[in-house]
Amino acid sequence: MQLQELNDCFSEVLIMDKVTVKVMSSSCKMADITDEGVSLVEDLYRRRQPLPSMDAIYFIQPSKENVVMFLSDMSGREPLYKTAFVYFCSPIPKDLVARIKNDTSVLPRIGALREMNLEYFSIDTQGYVTDQDQALEELYGEYVERKFNACLNTMATRIATVFASLKELPIVRYRAAKGLDSSDLTIAHELVPTKLAAAVWNSISTYKSSIPNFPQTETCTLLIIDRSVDQIAPVIHEWTYDAMCHDLLDMDGNKYVHEIPSKTGGEPEKKEVILEDHDPVWLELRHAHIADASERLHDKMTNFMSKNKAAQLRQRDGNELSTRDLQKMVQALPQYNEQMEKLTLHVEIAGKINRIIKEMGLRDLGQLEQDIVFGDAGTKEIIHFLRMNQDATCENKLRLLMIYASVYPEKFDADKASKLMQLAKLSHDDEKAIKNMRTLEGSDTTRKKTTGGFSLKFDAHKRKHAARKDRTGEEETWQLFRFYPMLEELLEQLSKGDLPKDEYQCMNDPSPTTGRSQSASVRGNQNSAPHSMRSRRTATWARPRVSDDGYSSDSVLRSASTDFKKMGQRIFVFIIGGATRSEKLKMLSEKELSIDDIKI
Repeated sequence: MQLQELNDCFSEVLIMDKVTVKVMSSSCKMADITDEGVSLVEDLYRRRQPLPSMDAIYFIQPSKENVVMFLSDMSGREPLYKTAFVYFCSPIPKDLVARIKNDTSVLPRIGALREMNLEYFSIDTQGYVTDQDQALEELYGEYVERKFNACLNTMATRIATVFASLKELPIVRYRAAKGLDSSDLTIAHELVPTKLAAAVWNSISTYKSSIPNFPQTETCTLLIIDRSVDQIAPVIHEWTYDAMCHDLLDMDGNKYVHEIPSKTGGEPEKKEVILEDHDPVWLELRHAHIADASERLHDKMTNFMSKNKAAQLRQRDGNELSTRDLQKMVQALPQYNEQMEKLTLHVEIAGKINRIIKEMGLRDLGQLEQDIVFGDAGTKEIIHFLRMNQDATCENKLRLLMIYASVYPEKFDADKASKLMQLAKLSHDDEKAIKNMRTLEGSDTTRKKTTGGFSLKFDAHKRKHAARKDRTGEEETWQLFRFYPMLEELLEQLSKGDLPKDEYQCMNDPSPTTGRSQSASVRGNQNSAPHSMRSRRTATWARPRVSDDGYSSDSVLRSASTDFKKMGQRIFVFIIGGATRSEKLKMLSEKELSIDDIKI
């Protein structure tokens, strides 16, 4: 987060607004801030105590309201702080710069005035979000020009700041609208990726001249798509440990609350833990199939109990322990407690998930979901499931019908849809939610051109109607690991240089040198050992690395960062409407090709 640069002025007060607080908290902890010499963090819009002997850092958005608040703090005979070091999280408009410069009482009190270009929210080392929960509604719902433009511009600005801070100049590619004459439309949903790509490029292109040492030729690729490329991935059940935790457990973000025995012998106490990259067990297992994760946790616990000295000694009768044994136990106890606590936590979580899977009958439901996607089940099987599983949750039945409507849109009209909804005992709002999925598909003309031809193709050869094709020559190691997101195919085509340019157009023409380097990279991939991007293997960096004590060692964390540093060109993907965990996993798995980083 470039905290060192923010604190070069050795200030002790850090002032942020609502957005920059989120930016900061997504990337670092309070301890990281205080380690850099900041002793006090303040809210820009709260009443603050004057500290005229101290300097202050302002890390704020470049809005009119924020600039007014800043000028109010530092103007007059008695400013709140001695000197202000102002850092904006995104480019500031020229009129606001002029407003600051024209305030002669404040200008001498400014120690720095800079654009930091940090207005994105990191979710992990490879993932960023723009933090716009209402984006789908504002961009694809009933058109309101003011809301649409504000949402799109904010999204574009935040995406652009990622490239500014990483000093990357991308080739901007986007899913192009099909069969539309944009001049006849005030706004079309199909044009959202096009408009976003244009806004992102407009922001990024200014960095060439405004940011020192910013690349002048393209260094990476940015692919902008929306949820129309794959409406099934967000609703189908995913079977990785990470996905199951967030789908089945009552979690608040990455926070999980569990009960631990009371130290006083009373009622169990509730303890909050955060599942994140700093937890090596989580880092190792989160992308594994839940069955694989459960097996590996069992092996880890067995290994740990057999090899850890404290664990061995605890299992022995206390009367048999010699003074030497007790000394060894005391020495090993701190590490034992920490590692035991981590393993016990994940064993408990995995056990709870497996119980929920069994209680809710999710294996049968998951099998039906994937059979529908791959054309092995249809209306008959849907009706049978709904009749035989009346106690299934409304959410699971809704998700099932959403998948069905995506694969068989022609069968989810009028009477047929109403009968299925009645059989599933779902509400009118649920039916509306399923029908709203078509809003993302585009106009009726576009749907007829794409889905109509798609249906005829399958009808002409066989009865099977599928939204995915099975992979040939691949072994499915774990049950219900058959599904893959469509993003996998797009990335395969992009990495090989085969992504159709008429369907995924370029906002900026790559320079000749960039084009040659990309071709060389593609040739390198083709000359290397064969590799299928549809492989069900866990991403390289997420494979198990176990230390001698049977516990996931710090080498997992070290390897996670070094594995990111493979040679090749970076690929960034932005999905309007959000990405699923399976899509993120696919992008991480791509590092087995000659690609350095794939970010979302």
